[in-house]
Amino acid sequence: MVDVLLEALLDSVKAFILLLAIYIGLSFLETKLANKITKESKLSPFFGSLFGLVPQCGFSVIAADLYLKQHITMGTVVAVFISCSDEALPILLSKPEKIGAILPLLLIKFLLGFMVGYLIDFVFHKSKLVVEHHHDECTHEDEIHVGCCKHDIEDGEQVSKIKKYLVHPLLHSLKIFAYILVINVIFSVLIYYVGEDKIHSFLMQNAYFTPLYSVLIGLIPNCASSVILTNLFVTNQITFGSCIAGLICNAGLGFVYLFARKNNWKQNILILLIVSLTGLISGYVLNLIFGFVI
Repeated sequence: MVDVLLEALLDSVKAFILLLAIYIGLSFLETKLANKITKESKLSPFFGSLFGLVPQCGFSVIAADLYLKQHITMGTVVAVFISCSDEALPILLSKPEKIGAILPLLLIKFLLGFMVGYLIDFVFHKSKLVVEHHHDECTHEDEIHVGCCKHDIEDGEQVSKIKKYLVHPLLHSLKIFAYILVINVIFSVLIYYVGEDKIHSFLMQNAYFTPLYSVLIGLIPNCASSVILTNLFVTNQITFGSCIAGLICNAGLGFVYLFARKNNWKQNILILLIVSLTGLISGYVLNLIFGFVI
């Protein structure tokens, strides 16, 4: 049992090291990424889907904030939400046997993100016109936008460089490390006492429902949901298609921030349904192609 717990701790530490390095790097890029999807209006869904691949749950919050302030279209925020994967990438990188899944994961989420994003902007053309009008009216407007944990992402004298580029990435990495450690321990203990064969057997008996279960897990507004889904995948408890289904819906705290503005609740529910259906359909299509059984 001690060996099981030590292995869970070691796996979590590996993920923490990767997370810290990624978050420190991203702290220098948050403002530039936000400005890029704001200014490149015709290519915003493309850039939104591309930048959403960055393993950082804060970018979904940035996208939600930009959307609520009418800086980006509905299609762009949908593109970001679909392509987000939260902590899936660092966990996969810490598992050499699953590194081969990273490129297909990123490619599928990127393609789905910008294709669905452009489709949404085409169907809901009014959203695009509102953004274009807003850009014309507030070209010289100075606004503060927020990232994960509701911190300002703009550079300014009021923001300590140490806090922005070191303290916040460290604190955020420690928070995600805690999620990963707890879930790794729970998974390890569960496998130790219940048995991997029994868990696998239960999931395989309900294999046709796993994309749906994954979507429901992915909609949990917390970084822990991506950790759960990725751990199920790396331990061969769910298929790649089911994992994709959940991760497509896993926009971290983006949906929480979106629904905080109650006056847009109809559009917010529509965004939630679009993202959920994209995940569900993608999961079932992939499982039909590659099989429901691992």
